[in-house]
Amino acid sequence: MIPVTTFAGQSVALFGLGGSGLVTALALKEGGARVVACDDNPAKMAEAQARGIETADLREADWSRFSALILSPGVPLTHPEPHWSVRLAEEAGIEIVGDIELFCRERAKVAPNAPFVAITGTNGKSTTTALVAHILRQAGRDVQMGGNIGTAILSLEPPAGNGIHVVECSSFQIDLAPSLAPSIGVLLNISPDHLDRHGTMENYAAIKERLVAKAKTAVIGIDDDLSRAIAKACAARGVRVVPVSAGSTGNEGVFAEGARLFRGAPDGPIPVADLDGIHSLRGAHNAQNAAAAVAIAQALGMSEDEIRSGLRSFPGLPHRMEEIGRIGAALFINDSKATNADSTEKALKSFDNILWILGGKPKEGGIEPLRPYFPKIRKAYLIGAASDAFSETLGEGVPHERAETLDRAVAHAAQDAAALSAPAVVLLSPACASYDQYPNYEVRGDHFRELVKALPGINPTMGA
Repeated sequence: MIPVTTFAGQSVALFGLGGSGLVTALALKEGGARVVACDDNPAKMAEAQARGIETADLREADWSRFSALILSPGVPLTHPEPHWSVRLAEEAGIEIVGDIELFCRERAKVAPNAPFVAITGTNGKSTTTALVAHILRQAGRDVQMGGNIGTAILSLEPPAGNGIHVVECSSFQIDLAPSLAPSIGVLLNISPDHLDRHGTMENYAAIKERLVAKAKTAVIGIDDDLSRAIAKACAARGVRVVPVSAGSTGNEGVFAEGARLFRGAPDGPIPVADLDGIHSLRGAHNAQNAAAAVAIAQALGMSEDEIRSGLRSFPGLPHRMEEIGRIGAALFINDSKATNADSTEKALKSFDNILWILGGKPKEGGIEPLRPYFPKIRKAYLIGAASDAFSETLGEGVPHERAETLDRAVAHAAQDAAALSAPAVVLLSPACASYDQYPNYEVRGDHFRELVKALPGINPTMGA
């Protein structure tokens, strides 16, 4: 755990005890702060009390005694409207920050030169975070990985010496981290997402930009207009920018041509690695993720041999184009993390002859942006709340059925795959949030994996 000493001797309010919230409360207490915590869930309040954290209804608290509100990133800061705890903090004139900010302040206090890699992007940030940490660990480096990837940042070891913190940051976390200034800031891409929490694309992009704006080195994907503009703005302010791309970046940065990665050089591109045959890094989007990982590893002094070794041995992440197994010529892929159309597009680009399982709680725009890939769909299986809207979008051009549940979709897709003469891919890539039927995409993906592994004749993929 990282004791948060920057609030030692002060009282702070904390709202949100799920996920990283309890860890944050414990880290603040360990560092000498008095924490008064609150959550809408009584069970979480009871758990905090059992761990020695003072709890109270913050609606009835005396806010004049608090120095700050520590807010869970899952709690609305601005949109669709500020949470009641935010309004009370604003009325009291105190700052509102999150756990990433607490880490940044502690690092600045105890080890300001300790390497800190912060990674964001609408899509690909978890894969890139895990890939960077894997490459570094394979080469024997001391690595701490956490943040939005699932391990609370304050549960990691404290910043010190040459230990490298590799941290995934969501837009919600960045919005609560005003002093974020990593050694290496990484912005992979920007596409519409979380507009219910940020209001507009302009605001969403501005929040993402904060992660790289004060970085010593900014690794920025330049394959979309918004990220490309941010790269130019950072360079104009004097930030060292390393562009990365699934296509060419000219004579600088790191880029992909198909499955091959190159680094730019004045005399022409220099080959770095070949992703061909690395199933955990399949597709153009993963070529950009890998290009970013290469740029980060190079900035941290890794040799190209170490980088290539780490790329080849990367096992991938669950729920991100994860190979579950095969039945005959049919490959089953769990891409439950694809909670929007832009993410699902990456999977549809990567396969042909697709039996596509999709649906859930729809996001703005639905699957209309995926229409260019409809010719790749052999059949679609609709689940959840989006079924009506998605059926209308697919129309008569794409054979589809309303399976309603994942159980039926997997069973029917497996039957249809067995009847095909050509190789096929049974792809769970929902293009939707999971909240209509599952608490999160992980539970949805785990259910898919269980259903597939229970199919007769399944040959599980190694490591699945």
